[in-house]
Amino acid sequence: MNELKVIGHEHIGQYEFIGIEGGFGESKKAMLVKDIAKIHERPVFKINELINNNIKRFKEGIDLIDLKHILQKDVFSEYGFSKAQWGNAANIYLLSERGYSKLLKILEDDKAWEIYDELVDNYFNMRQSIKENQPSLVAGKRLEIMEKNAATRKANLLFKIAQATDSKTSSQSLLAQAAKELTGEMTIPVMKCKEYSASEVGNLVGKSANMVGRICNRLGLKAEQPGQNKYGRWSNSKSQHSDKEVPQWLYFDEGVEAIKNETDKHPA
Repeated sequence: MNELKVIGHEHIGQYEFIGIEGGFGESKKAMLVKDIAKIHERPVFKINELINNNIKRFKEGIDLIDLKHILQKDVFSEYGFSKAQWGNAANIYLLSERGYSKLLKILEDDKAWEIYDELVDNYFNMRQSIKENQPSLVAGKRLEIMEKNAATRKANLLFKIAQATDSKTSSQSLLAQAAKELTGEMTIPVMKCKEYSASEVGNLVGKSANMVGRICNRLGLKAEQPGQNKYGRWSNSKSQHSDKEVPQWLYFDEGVEAIKNETDKHPA
């Protein structure tokens, strides 16, 4: 692991955060989850919870580093923490650009991608590219990100249309197109079958919907959004507290069986 270096306060547009280099490679930029949470207007514990629930997706030393495990306690102020914040935190995560992009797939909202565009252009890559006099690298990276974001948004739109159509044939065709936008291949999705919400699965196995979700995350049953696999699929549903649509994982029979097997092994 390369030596970490705090380079001071960074200002990208309206956002201010602690600039950090190293850890993931010489001169490679990194960001604290504390600052990412502030930028995305989310509580820090919620971001940490998302990471911990999906920890299998993050590679230690490549996507993230837990500073609590590698730094001395007396350096907390350099990273913008009070003594109490540092002492009370279970994890203090530092994310690389790659780790941040993985987190965005979990956050998955338009604001998140807009912020990512700006931070990648002006923090993770642009400063180093200007330093090395490589303007073509900046332009190429920006174009690559724009293309990826456009493909993701198009896939999301196709997915939503597919869920709204009554025709199974049309729905499968739209889902296949959505898969192609994300993977480059016209993958024929799994045909629709009986579906269960987390609450319904919880009733079947004697657990709360919350616990079912945690078990599902621990087992890594969920597909990338938007999409499906043999265990279930993503659907959009109305939030209980607003008119905003939120992603919901619905379980197929194999997903229910996987949850049941896990609860049988660990009944407590």
